[in-house]
Amino acid sequence: MDVPGPSAPFFSPPAYFQRSILSLGQSIRSGVKWLVAGNIGNQVLQFAFGIALARLLAPSDFGLLATTQIFTGFVGLMATGGMGDALIQAKRVEERDFHGVFTAQLAIGFVIYLGFFLVSPHFAVWFDDPRYENLLRVSTLSFLLRPFVNIPGCRLSRDMRFRERALVNFVSMIFSGLSCIAMAVSGFGVWSLVVGGLLGSVSSMVLFFRLAHWWPKIRFDAEVVHRYGSFGFLTTVNNLVCHFRSQIANLILSRLSGPAAVGLFNKADSLARTPFMVISTSAYDTVFRALSTSQDNLDQARYLYHKMISLLIVYTLPMYLGLGWVAGPFIEVVYGPKWVAATGALEILALSGLLWCLIHPAGAVLAAMKWLDREILAQAIWLIISASSCFVAMRWGLNGVAWAVVLSQVYAAVHMTCLAHRCLAASSIKLFSALFASLLPSALMIGALAVFEMVVGTHFRSLHPAEYLVSATVVGAATYASAFLYLPIRLLESEAQRWKKTLRLARD
Repeated sequence: MDVPGPSAPFFSPPAYFQRSILSLGQSIRSGVKWLVAGNIGNQVLQFAFGIALARLLAPSDFGLLATTQIFTGFVGLMATGGMGDALIQAKRVEERDFHGVFTAQLAIGFVIYLGFFLVSPHFAVWFDDPRYENLLRVSTLSFLLRPFVNIPGCRLSRDMRFRERALVNFVSMIFSGLSCIAMAVSGFGVWSLVVGGLLGSVSSMVLFFRLAHWWPKIRFDAEVVHRYGSFGFLTTVNNLVCHFRSQIANLILSRLSGPAAVGLFNKADSLARTPFMVISTSAYDTVFRALSTSQDNLDQARYLYHKMISLLIVYTLPMYLGLGWVAGPFIEVVYGPKWVAATGALEILALSGLLWCLIHPAGAVLAAMKWLDREILAQAIWLIISASSCFVAMRWGLNGVAWAVVLSQVYAAVHMTCLAHRCLAASSIKLFSALFASLLPSALMIGALAVFEMVVGTHFRSLHPAEYLVSATVVGAATYASAFLYLPIRLLESEAQRWKKTLRLARD
């Protein structure tokens, strides 16, 4: 796992496997580089489109879609059966495997769509809003498109062709975003979000087929389904629990507070997850594939695990903390007054950044090393804690729910990290050393922002939000960059040197 820039090791791996890890590291580096670049492009586009749509649509429109996606997303995880991850994780695959998995996923998708079509009237009655009936019927057309996107995407992932994947995601994001905006301007409301998403899936399907040079065939193969379904079953169960756990706050808010509250909380949650979506998911995809090839080499697996944690903290934690610090001015300036009520939730949810830097690498280890049964138990306990704490915290509004989410993540970070360390027989000393070294620049950044706040005064933030947003961003970024590049931190030295060379601040 790596990030854009010249190559150099972050930790010093044992000498006897340096050669094997060098070749693997080059593949990981290239994969993460393209996925991070693609994700940054996607997030920039999504951010720009999101601003336009937030100003064109009401929070309740986003809340309607978010409520629908709680259930479509939950059931949608069963549409793949986890067999896509199994195709990527498997050491060897044949052409019949791709066709067999495609056929199974298409059949499952058709059954799911039919089920949603029939239950949609009851769904609308349960939420006491007739709009949900047609929203559910149209949005679930995506289940018929997913196999056409998933399987060629899996082929590209197996070959570590992440450049092509990044290109597809970028182009489909543009097409989907422009479609959403055009429909929103025309007054279609929440339908602009639904139809725009479907058009994005269609564009992804066309591009994936062209780049993967693969066309599906309907071939039911019971042996293939059983072989990949056995691994995929645990993956699916784990994903189902993860999805329901991540959506439990929205579900409780939907039932007790309505679409507007869901829209506000969902906006805060999506903004707080931006660093996660840009960097962490890219690292997960490539490290998961690399760990799958290193199942019999614990030294190499430990190296990849600790390196992933360290670099996630270095490259994502300052974004989490900085976003939380400027949450109020950021939302007011960028999204407008109608979204200001999401400020408190964003400030709180941004605190979970460090926790995700531990949870996500642990999840990659457990999935690749086939410890999913243990992760499922951890995720189930996490779900129970999230549901009960969010329900109790409802009396304190959005901020209370946000605190409940963060506190449940503390448990998850501890449990998942312990599982990963047991799986890899890893050393806690290396973990704490990496954490301390990686956290120091972020701590100095927060200190600089606190001094800046004292100098300009608290009234400057409320009276001049745009000026405060720009100046605080400059202060925070300059402090972090200086600390990262020039502090004598041994574990960050090689990483800092890479960036000095990239920025031409040091000689080759």
